Amino acid sequence: MIETGRRSAGPIRLTGSSAVALRPATRARVTGGLWASRREINRDVCVPQGWDRLHEAGNYANLELAAGRGEGAYTGELPFLDSDVYKWLEAVAWTLDDPDLEASSAEKLLRRLAESTELLAVVQQPDGYLDSHFQVRFPGERFVQLPWGHELYCAGHLIQAAVALHRSTGDEALLGIARRVADLVVVAFGTEPGRVDGVCGHPEIETALVELYRETGEQAYLDRARYFVDRRGHGLLGSDRFGRHYWQDHEPVREATAVVGHAVRQLYLLAGVADVYVETGDQTLLDACARLWDEMVATQTYLTGGVGAHHRDEAFGDPYELPNERSYCETCAAIASIHLSWRMLMITGEAKYADLLERTLYNGFLAGLSLDGQRYIYANPLQVRDDHVASGDDGDYLRVPWFRCACCPPNVMRLLASLEHYVLLSSDDTVTLHQYMSGDYAAELGEGEVVLEVLTDYPWDGAVQVGVAATPDEVWTLALRVPAWGSGAELSVNGEPVLDPSVDGWWRVTRAWEAGDVAQLRLPLEPRLTAADPRVDAARGSLALERGPLVYCLEGVDHDGHRLDDLLLDADGPLSESVEDGELGRIVRVEVAGATRPRTHGSWWPYAPATGGALTGGPVTLSAVPYFTWGNRGSGGMRVWVPTA
Repeated sequence: MIETGRRSAGPIRLTGSSAVALRPATRARVTGGLWASRREINRDVCVPQGWDRLHEAGNYANLELAAGRGEGAYTGELPFLDSDVYKWLEAVAWTLDDPDLEASSAEKLLRRLAESTELLAVVQQPDGYLDSHFQVRFPGERFVQLPWGHELYCAGHLIQAAVALHRSTGDEALLGIARRVADLVVVAFGTEPGRVDGVCGHPEIETALVELYRETGEQAYLDRARYFVDRRGHGLLGSDRFGRHYWQDHEPVREATAVVGHAVRQLYLLAGVADVYVETGDQTLLDACARLWDEMVATQTYLTGGVGAHHRDEAFGDPYELPNERSYCETCAAIASIHLSWRMLMITGEAKYADLLERTLYNGFLAGLSLDGQRYIYANPLQVRDDHVASGDDGDYLRVPWFRCACCPPNVMRLLASLEHYVLLSSDDTVTLHQYMSGDYAAELGEGEVVLEVLTDYPWDGAVQVGVAATPDEVWTLALRVPAWGSGAELSVNGEPVLDPSVDGWWRVTRAWEAGDVAQLRLPLEPRLTAADPRVDAARGSLALERGPLVYCLEGVDHDGHRLDDLLLDADGPLSESVEDGELGRIVRVEVAGATRPRTHGSWWPYAPATGGALTGGPVTLSAVPYFTWGNRGSGGMRVWVPTA
């Protein structure tokens, strides 16, 4: 159980006047199950390796150059390499808050943190400016390459790292560096004469400044965040090679009707818009977020929760343009989607936001990290051909230790390291458990505190036991989410069935809870077949396999002797499942009847007159594994959408 009195504010710490329906947990700890094992890998493998990878890639060498300590040229051509260091530092901050971190590991991380902070203090210029790319390559230049320079993007990640460290350890040194950067941004930007009237080509500074305002109470930070939201959409960035839509500068966010352009930029922007709404109450901003989220989900989101159809510009496509083998679905875009959905859930309390958060977390995000924690993937396709030839670039469908543009790995690290904060929310009279992970979670309620102990093997098993470990002496409501796919769920309290149905995705039980009470939720996890919207051409005539929150896929390695292109799924065949503990760890495998089909129609020419029915060969059993596990047994074919027989 979490220690009495231990407070661990996460990535969002709201103010007393924040306009939200739900607030984050006051204390949280994931103790078992799938996510505990993923977080353990992150803590013991990914985060420690981050230091080495960032040194090997030259990120720290660039900072040493900017500090006047190194020799040679700036490493790489990318201007935002400092941000990878800052995301890693944020991951370190949340990792240091992990009670399961060994003392020797904590000491090593603290030493590396101290070295990094000392280096940044030397790099920082007297007025607060800090950016190795510009200090080394364009000394004296400030905020004139806003479309591609990423100065404010890097500043935002520095601020978030400093806030995280301040919350997890009380450290003031990095926070002081970040505040000097933020103070410079405040005085440098604006519509007043002598200031830069502009926005960054890559949103990020908006959420960071709002969180710094929450941490320090400095109104100027919130005001400048609102300025950046208000000024985007007025053509300040120009058109460049991808057009104004690429960086959402084609129209103000309050007027936008669809998500467009670079997917990560769009969703980081909307997360910032949501944050500014929460602290200002500007309803037009919330309306924009809700409208754009709805449009994104309805027309531009993959079954995995992934977003971004284009490789060339890492961007959203047209409505229903969701190609499978050329899907981009950048891991960072999945993380950005989670950030936005989490904020919208807090603001509105609507279950749909928790549903998408879960879907993206288990599929679009989790697939971005190999099972052993040693390799990452940048783009997450829904299909890989059997004979795919890897091109070797970052966007290829191959897990690698690091990337030339390594934005995703430290982003994965910081989300996993802070994941316990994404599980429980509360209001004055309701405690809302919206994600199901074994652990201990606490929320303030009136003058007291509710502590819940959750025990579950979800997503492998649908049983979720929620025990009340501590509670104030008053009536309150426990709200448990029933996912959109969860029809047939059952709930009991202290062994007595709850007959009142769930409403709007929440099963609410109001009573005078006592320590020792137990709520038992059972979610149906039977495998199911899923069809796409018929307007999604790439999935027409195909079905996908799902089980609970997990999307499944076929891999060539499980269908020896058959090409995945030759397999058809029998939509009327039975679905079966089995638990296994092997190369992919402990998973539930799903099988369904299928058939093979000839590769040609008996001619040298692959096209033939329509026959009115599919040509099928012999029967075959299709064996599917969770999508997040694909690509961990070597290269080969994979597909989520399977043509039907």
